Amino acid sequence: MTHKISLQRIVNKIAIMLFICLISSCLCNFGYSQTTTIILIRHAEKDTTAPGSTMMKADPPLSIAGIKRAERLPDILKDYQPDSIYTTNYVRTKATIEPLAKKYKITPILYDPKELGSLAEKLIHSNGKTVVVAGHSNTTPMLVNLILKENKYANLEDSVYNQFWIITITNGKLADKIVRY
Repeated sequence: MTHKISLQRIVNKIAIMLFICLISSCLCNFGYSQTTTIILIRHAEKDTTAPGSTMMKADPPLSIAGIKRAERLPDILKDYQPDSIYTTNYVRTKATIEPLAKKYKITPILYDPKELGSLAEKLIHSNGKTVVVAGHSNTTPMLVNLILKENKYANLEDSVYNQFWIITITNGKLADKIVRY
């Protein structure tokens, strides 16, 4: 008799746990979904008058126009509160993202632009977060393509500093748009 009672209790507990799992699953699928937002920007205008700034391995600072663009970034992105910010370890990308990082008191995370595949995977799995990434004329469109898993965007012309991408991921569905500012 005690065997039947304890077996019945186990069956009841399993049934209750399954019911709770079913209700939780329904709430997630019908009433609540998380959106991940990834904002990818190219660094602002670099100072091409700095010595050696046009050489491939140069690390020039921002120009006056670039500094002004960077200072406007928090206002331009005012509808998005970043949870994290990524930047390459170059003066121009760090300076571009600095005003935004200061506003939200976020320490930017450095990433290696040679490791875009692993960064793309990390960004895709940022479940429900808003992430801003500062990169370069070639790495930013490439990163967008890696996240979208399609070859949609070409490298930016060297003179293009006024656009960024916003990728949203909701229930596994990706949407992307270009914003000019």
